[in-house]
Amino acid sequence: MPTPTVGVLLSRVRVEEKLLLAELERRGAAVRRFDDRVFALDVQAPDPAMLGCDVILERCVNHLRALYALKLLGDWGVPTVNTYSVANVCGDKILTSAALVRAGVPTPRTILAFTPESALAACEELGYPLVMKPAVGSWGRLLARVNDRDAAEALLEHKVTLGSFHHGAFYLQEYVRKPGRDIRTFVVGDETIGAIYRDSTHWITNTARGGAATNCPVTPELDRLSREAAAAVGGGVVAVDLLESERGLLVNEVNYTMEFRNSIDTTGVDIPARIVDYVLAVGAEREAGAGARGARAAPMADDGRNAEAVGSVGLVVR
Repeated sequence: MPTPTVGVLLSRVRVEEKLLLAELERRGAAVRRFDDRVFALDVQAPDPAMLGCDVILERCVNHLRALYALKLLGDWGVPTVNTYSVANVCGDKILTSAALVRAGVPTPRTILAFTPESALAACEELGYPLVMKPAVGSWGRLLARVNDRDAAEALLEHKVTLGSFHHGAFYLQEYVRKPGRDIRTFVVGDETIGAIYRDSTHWITNTARGGAATNCPVTPELDRLSREAAAAVGGGVVAVDLLESERGLLVNEVNYTMEFRNSIDTTGVDIPARIVDYVLAVGAEREAGAGARGARAAPMADDGRNAEAVGSVGLVVR
């Protein structure tokens, strides 16, 4: 079996990236690191080093950098984990909510508004308290629990005054009274490989905000909902956040560049190894596809010159 060449898009080497790089090297993969603080991508001239990868694993900290890099890599024919489409949906809470609803996955009631006036009316319809979120964001930043109309008016005024692109639409969601915790599951391909509870005395339970991780059994319902949520956004390697409510489990968000440093010992699952399994499988699919295309193309060559030309085209596409 040829040595796979795996690229890794990253911003800095955090604990997760160290674990993934170590696992790739243990498997004998040839690893190419691409630091988004250093490289520049020429839209008209694909990067030869990136083209030479069987697959590229995206681990950027910045959503915008990840999104645009994945878009170009996809256009260049380079397989990625995750894909541009998955990153685009998961990186935008509005698109995530729409994808979940379209797939019939239970999720908190959400209203989208475009003006302060319509947003305030939506707040009154949802009832207080409710949650106001930026469409793009992570680690629980800029979330607000809106307890009454006065708070809603003040927050909406602040968003309008700030005036940035991210505050141009208002994402309003029902407040789910969860039992002091939420659930995060880890989905790789079509399997829920593990789950954790994230407990906190604060209503925001992200581990980045101080939430404590404990093991959560993967029940049949939790497994089904997690896989359905992952499929709704396009699949791959994702973390699914769920809320326990009076209506049952609700899928809140899906994350495409998941952090897992606090979840390996907690779940007893070798998460980096499972991710690398999937990444290598995606790369192998590309190799298998290239081989099949080459086998189909070879009979078309009626002499040595044509056979050589077919081979050259294969190298250019690669």
